[in-house]
Parts: sequence; C-alpha cells; structure tokens
Amino acid sequence: MTSDSDSRAVGAFLKARRSRLTPQECGLPQTDSARKVAGLRREEVAQLAAISVDYYTRLEQGRVRASVPVLTTLARALRLDDDQQQYLCTLAGRPAAHPHRRRPAQRLRPAMRRLLDQLAQTPALVLGKRLDVLAWNPAAIALYTDFAAIPAHRRNYIRLLFTDPVIRQLHQNWSHDAREAVAALRMEAAADPDDPELARLVGELSLHDPDFSAWWAEHRVNSASYGTKRYRHHLVGDLTLDCDTWTSPDGSGQRLMILTAEPGSPTHDALRILTSWATRQPSPGRTEDLTRWPPGHPKTAPTSPA
Repeated sequence: MTSDSDSRAVGAFLKARRSRLTPQECGLPQTDSARKVAGLRREEVAQLAAISVDYYTRLEQGRVRASVPVLTTLARALRLDDDQQQYLCTLAGRPAAHPHRRRPAQRLRPAMRRLLDQLAQTPALVLGKRLDVLAWNPAAIALYTDFAAIPAHRRNYIRLLFTDPVIRQLHQNWSHDAREAVAALRMEAAADPDDPELARLVGELSLHDPDFSAWWAEHRVNSASYGTKRYRHHLVGDLTLDCDTWTSPDGSGQRLMILTAEPGSPTHDALRILTSWATRQPSPGRTEDLTRWPPGHPKTAPTSPA
C-alpha cells in the first residue's frame, strides 16, 4: 500500500508533467483568454484522460490512489514515454502497464482502391479505425471537401464533422447526425479501448465541443452501417442520400461508405450534375475548380446588373 508521501510524489510528478505540455501539443483548440498557469490546466488534463476534474485534482493533491486504468489514460494524456510511465506506476505502487508500442499506419487495401475507382458517379469514402478517412473518390470531394488539402493526421470523419465549418453546415440536421457519429465512435472504443490515438481524439473533441462531451458521456452505441443523409449543398441545393457502409472481411476494420440516390429523384439529378462535373479530373492543385459551377451550367449565366 502506498504512503501519503508516495501519493504526494505522484501528484507532484503529474503537476510537473502537465506544466511542460502546451495545448497545441495535445491538439487542443486555441483560446483568447490568458493562461494563469504554465502548460495544461487541470481541467484540460482531466478532459484528455476522460476523468472528472475533481478526481484529477485529488490525485494531484495526493488524496486518492489511482488505479492502473487511470494511470494508463493519464500516461497517454500527458504524453509519457515508456520510462516516465514506468516511473509513474512505481510511484503509485501499481504494476506497470505494457510498454507503448507504435502501431503501424493504416494502409488502404488494394481492393478498396479498385472499388473507389469504379464508383465514378457515386460519392464514396474508405473509413479506417477511429473513422479515419483513408481514401475518397472525386465525387466525394465534390460533395464534402478536398480531403487531400487536410493533413493526414487530421483527416478523421468525426473530427471534421465537429470542427470543419463547411462539413458541419452541409448537414441539414447536424445535431442528429453528429450524435449518431459519436455513438459509432463508441463502438470503435469498445473494439480497441487501448488505442492512444482514439484517446487523444476523444480528449480533443471533448474540449473543443460541449455537445461531443455530453454525447460521449451518454455511452450510446450504433454500428452506423446504413441510414439516410440529408444535406444542403452550397452548389446543388438539398440532397437526400442513402448511406450504406460495407465492412472489409479481412479484419482490418476498413469500411466503404457509399452515398446513393433514388433514380429519377431530384437528388439523383443534382448528384449526377455534381459528380459528372467532379469526374472531369481537374489538374493537380486546381481544387478551387470544385467551388464553381462548370462552364455552360445555367447557374453560370451572367446576371443583370442591379
């Protein structure tokens, strides 16, 4: 059993470590308010570790003994290396967790790439673990955004849904769609609860958006394998799309998300215009072409001067 001095040593180590981290290092949003302490605030560490502020405060004050799972989440939140994690567990009188091993990068399956290439008229994405966006086709760029312009480590469906204003405004019922997406991410957490990247994503979004924090705390889950998406696209107007997700049978966790419309419907016609324009394959670096109507479209006709 640890002594009071051991508990105080744990608290001192935690405090020292958070003082050496910047919010930017942890993917936290910028704020305009002046920071009264160096490094991270207690509230920020608690959010990143998915524990209460009161509990974390008592840990720093040496008034409570942390369990192994809490130590593990704190190690991720505070970016501890293997030696630092070993040291923290020793101070706390707990067995050290398994050393963190760098996980291999997700690699797109060739079969998924071929499927994307064959879906020229249909917006489609390949989602990996944590709903990372691994690949997309030109029609998906026209519908959503230019994913290639987003840094790879930020290219995550949930993150974009909560932080990208264009994608957020695309959803006619953003609150419903975002809440369902959080429930799908909860399923991901159950499949791999020790994923440090997932822990960082949840911590970042919990601090960035109070809705995410509240919905994450609900512990709702769903597989998000199919459903209806209602969008309001800034170029072609309202779209009602069937969204179906097909899971790869190889256990990689990769899923193909396809969006289709009922043939003959207004959405089908609008989507056909959008995708036929997008699949003209603009030159590299000309992603701005996707923000204007194609030449000859009625929308490009000059307007009369006011």
